[in-house]
Amino acid sequence: MSNPTQYAQGSRLHAKGRAFAQIAAFHPELTAFRRDLHAHPELGFEELYTARRVTEALKLCGVDEIHAGMGKTGVVAVIKGRQKSSGKMIGLRADMDALPMTEHNDFAWKSGKPGLMHGCGHDGHTTMLVGAARYLAETRNFDGTAVLIFQPGEEGYAGAKAMIEDGLFDRFPVQSVFGMHNWPAMRPGTIGINPGPMMAAADRITIEITGKGGHGAHPYQTVDPVLVAAHIITAVQSIVSRNVKPVDSAVISLCAMRAGEMGAMSVIPGSATLVGTVRTFSAAVQMLVERRLNEMCQAVAMGFGATATVLYERMYPATLNTASEAHFAADVAQSLVGRDHVVRDLEPSMGAEDFSFMLQVKPGAYMRIGQGEENGVGSCFLHNSRYDFNDDILSLGSALHASLIEQAMPLVAA
Repeated sequence: MSNPTQYAQGSRLHAKGRAFAQIAAFHPELTAFRRDLHAHPELGFEELYTARRVTEALKLCGVDEIHAGMGKTGVVAVIKGRQKSSGKMIGLRADMDALPMTEHNDFAWKSGKPGLMHGCGHDGHTTMLVGAARYLAETRNFDGTAVLIFQPGEEGYAGAKAMIEDGLFDRFPVQSVFGMHNWPAMRPGTIGINPGPMMAAADRITIEITGKGGHGAHPYQTVDPVLVAAHIITAVQSIVSRNVKPVDSAVISLCAMRAGEMGAMSVIPGSATLVGTVRTFSAAVQMLVERRLNEMCQAVAMGFGATATVLYERMYPATLNTASEAHFAADVAQSLVGRDHVVRDLEPSMGAEDFSFMLQVKPGAYMRIGQGEENGVGSCFLHNSRYDFNDDILSLGSALHASLIEQAMPLVAA
C-alpha cells in the first residue's frame, strides 16, 4: 500500500501516510506516557521528573545523542538520518511545563500535586515529540539530522530564550525550526497555520500613581489616586480605538489594581498601582502604544495634581512564521489530513508564546493542531481547571513532527 490510511488504536482519528500508520501502532503507549506526565505537573525550570521521563523514553527510542540540562531543565535529542549528504539539520520543539493552578478533573490521571496542573497540554506536546523520536529513530527515512528540543518554562519563564542563551543553536545550527500547540477551538484531525503572525507579543505594564492621602470625608484636602486610576483605566482604552490603525491589532488590558486598605473605608490612600498587559503584532504598533501610555498616564495624573509613571516591560515577542516554512508545514499537514482539513489562513491569537524567541533567530513555523469536539473530550479551553489534552491526536501530532523531518530532508534515490 503506497499511501496507507489508518486509525490510531483506541482513537477515532485517522490520517494518511506510513508515519501515522506506524506511530498509531504504539498509540496506547503514548497515551500512558502522556497521562503519567499529566499526573506529575511541574513549573518552569522545575521539570526534573518530566525531563527524566523524557530522557528515559529517548534512550529506549534509540536516538543518537541526548543532551540534558540545556536551559536549566531542557533536553535535546539528536537523530541522524539514513543519509547525511544534504548536510541539513531541522529542529522540532515541544514545551514541557505546567501551570500554577488547581485541577478540578476527577479522572485517574489528574494532577497529583495540589496547585499544579497541566492546563495547557504541554504534557501532550512532549508526548507527541517523543512519539516522533521513536518513529524517526526506528526508520531514519531522511537525509540529514533531526534535532528534537524539549523546552522548559514556556509559561512565563522564557525557557526558549534560556535555551538559546545556553547555546542551543550554536551547538545545533538548524536551518529551520517547527513547533505546534493543541487548539480546543479546532476539531481533531485539523491543522491550522498562516504565513505571518500566529501569536501576539506580550508586554507587562505597571502604572504607579502618586497622590496625597487623607480623610475620605475631606477629599478636597487630598489628591485622590483612586480617582486618578479610574480615569487612567478609562482613558487608555482610547489608545487602541483612536491611535492604532483599524487594520492593525492591539489590546490594552489593565487587569489588577492595588490601593488603600479594604478595612479602611474612610482613608484615601496616597498611592495606587495598576498592572496589565499589552498585546501587539508589529514593533511599530508596540512602540506607539508604549509612547501613548506614557503620555496619557502622565497627562491624566497631572490634570488631577498627581503623578504617574509607567514601567513597560517587553516579555515575549510576537510569534511570526516565516512564509516559506509556513507554506511547507501546511503542505506537510495536507499530506497527512488532506486539503479540506488544513487551515492555511488561521486567525492569529492575541495570546503569546515563547517559541517566538526561536523564530527571531531561525526561520520556522508554529502550527495549531485541533483537539476539541462539541460536548466531548478536549473541548475545554486552555488554562481551564477542567482542561485535559485529547489523547486521540497523539499519533497525528507525532506523525506531523516526523513528516516535517522526512519531507524537509528527503532521501536521495540511489
